[in-house]
Amino acid sequence: MYLRKVDGPRAVTLPDGSVMTRADLPPPDTRRWVASRKLAVVRGVLHGLITQAEAQAEYGLSQEEFQEWLEAVSRYGVEGLKVTGLK
Repeated sequence: MYLRKVDGPRAVTLPDGSVMTRADLPPPDTRRWVASRKLAVVRGVLHGLITQAEAQAEYGLSQEEFQEWLEAVSRYGVEGLKVTGLK
């Protein structure tokens, strides 16, 4: 098996004890951003799997959009990332 060389860690351990790898991140050509995919990117950045700059470049996100995701997760959890919004 061939492992592609990447900068940074290949896997990180999340606070709940689960392990997140780069394979858990959405594909770079993602166009439909559901809450679970947004959460995977946010968790990857927060726990050091990828940098914010890498995430923005890889997924074509603006800094403002990514900051909105971070704020939504910190305030409301995964529910804050849903497009339907909170009631």
